[in-house]
Amino acid sequence: MKKDRIVLSIIIGLVCIILTTFIFVQFKIVEETNITGIETARETELQTMLSSWKTKYEEIEEKLIETQDKINEYKDKIESNEQASELLEEEIQQTSMLVGKTDVIGEGVTITLEDNNEKSIEASDLRLLVNELKLAGAEAISINDKRIVNMTEIVDVSAIMINEERVSSPYVVKAIGNQTYLSSALSLKTSGFIDTYEKNGKTVKMTLEKNVEIYAYNSRKSQMQFKYAREVES
Repeated sequence: MKKDRIVLSIIIGLVCIILTTFIFVQFKIVEETNITGIETARETELQTMLSSWKTKYEEIEEKLIETQDKINEYKDKIESNEQASELLEEEIQQTSMLVGKTDVIGEGVTITLEDNNEKSIEASDLRLLVNELKLAGAEAISINDKRIVNMTEIVDVSAIMINEERVSSPYVVKAIGNQTYLSSALSLKTSGFIDTYEKNGKTVKMTLEKNVEIYAYNSRKSQMQFKYAREVES
């Protein structure tokens, strides 16, 4: 019984670490915002951006408080041995969504990039768009139904490859998250992704959708294999 409680405590600790790491990454992304783009935005756009980021900071702060509350809740439940398994299952499900192991659906945007007679879409275009969506708070992203996760690589190797699979035009990029944040971040005049790429002669379209469906991560290397890293022995 004592051994089971120790194992359960370790698992819950790992889940808490994952949640805290996710929030840290959100802060890191916000810190790395391109200041040059902000400085060139018009005054009205700048006011909109400042208001948006203020709201996002408040939401992240709430998430931090929520995570701390969950950690305290786990401690209480472990000590009282009540509903521990139910809480653990709920957090495992939440973590699986965060790392792309489950199909998800929710409000968001769909951006379609397509080759035309003058310009072709490149891997760098897709990487930039993914970063813009993450910066705007996207909770899940896919390109041509290929789930984008932390280990995803978007590269040009005679063709664009995502998760080691070839994709071709049109590139349908789906993102789940707050529609206002996502669409506003991409639609800023002169400095936004869509306006910039349209001026460069590339075909980009965006639609807002209530039910964006994104499939789970599925790659030939879906299970990460560690060759060099190993657990530290106590």
